[in-house]
Amino acid sequence: MGMDAYRFSIAWSRIFPNGSGEINQAGVDHYNNLINALLANGIEPYLTFYHWDLPQALADKYKGWLDPQIIDMLSEVRGPSDWITFNEPHTFAIQGYDVGIQAPGRCSIFLRLFCRAGNSATEPYIIGHHVLLSHATAFDIYRKKYKRKQHGSVGITLNVIWFEPMTDSNKDFEAAQRAQDFQSGWTFLEQQLFLFGINAPGNVFSTDTHYSVLHQCYITVFGTTVLWGISKLNESRVGRRLPTFSRAEAALVKGSLDFVGINHYTTYYAKDNSTDIIDLLLNDTLADPAWKHGKAIGERASSIWLYIVPEGIRKLMNYIKLKYRNPTVIITENGMDDANNPLISIKKALMDQKRIKYHNDYLTNLLASIKYVINYLIMAENSSNQLRTRLNHSHT
Repeated sequence: MGMDAYRFSIAWSRIFPNGSGEINQAGVDHYNNLINALLANGIEPYLTFYHWDLPQALADKYKGWLDPQIIDMLSEVRGPSDWITFNEPHTFAIQGYDVGIQAPGRCSIFLRLFCRAGNSATEPYIIGHHVLLSHATAFDIYRKKYKRKQHGSVGITLNVIWFEPMTDSNKDFEAAQRAQDFQSGWTFLEQQLFLFGINAPGNVFSTDTHYSVLHQCYITVFGTTVLWGISKLNESRVGRRLPTFSRAEAALVKGSLDFVGINHYTTYYAKDNSTDIIDLLLNDTLADPAWKHGKAIGERASSIWLYIVPEGIRKLMNYIKLKYRNPTVIITENGMDDANNPLISIKKALMDQKRIKYHNDYLTNLLASIKYVINYLIMAENSSNQLRTRLNHSHT
């Protein structure tokens, strides 16, 4: 197939059947054999430790990621030369604890018609807080104990949509910035790169007429704690629902990545919705993805949320470089899906002109960006099968 890199995740319970403690050597051997086979064939392995499959023992003991005791569970994790602690924490915080559509199915929306327990206004932020500290703890231990010998690098993977202001109005520019903050900055990049008073550059959505100091990112220091803040706009919205960092925690988190993995699939318009008063994370952006004049932002793939907008990846890479001072980036997922068609022949399926054009257009825009990206990985059909009840799409 001509691949020179392969990203995969491990099943936590295959290594630690009880979540921690006794190691299942057969599980360790399985992944070591996979890694060695990849290396023997000139393929660089990118291991993701946590892709949402928390052992049931830890789910029962800690209610998922709600208990701070779970923070240290990744403390002795280490992978091959390049490895990733968490995949899309923003996604599993929202889907598991905000709207309750994935495990553990916690939420407080719709009068609890869909969830037996949970608090959509607070729990997603608690999850993000604990995940961030868990990542930083694992990074710190690896850096101190193993990095000199293994020469490895550790990162975290974020799912990041690009948002285009729907109009030239100040409100829609601010809506796009808020939405972007909650995507890339809410849990991770702002915290890891700018804790304790280092301000990010101005808003890249801004023009001279739209610039405001409110668009700049500030992490505000209050005495011995750091408020979990993304920007003044979002801080004022979320307020007391945000967890805090001690000074020691802030020092641990700051700079806790060698690279950032970016999963990018789609681009949306952002339209201001500052009248929304329901407290849940998805509403905290005060920005609704919207069509413009009855037209979508791009051609839709099979999934209802996935629009093909190649220039979105170029703008996103430029944004990350300018706002976050040029961190090392790996595109850890990108791709589109088709509806399953069991009647199509293999020969016709392999003449996949739409997907060829998709990746050509996205790679062309990636090359046109001012951000240097060290790798580009395509989402494969079976990458998230363990989380699905059935395959409805072919996704590459």
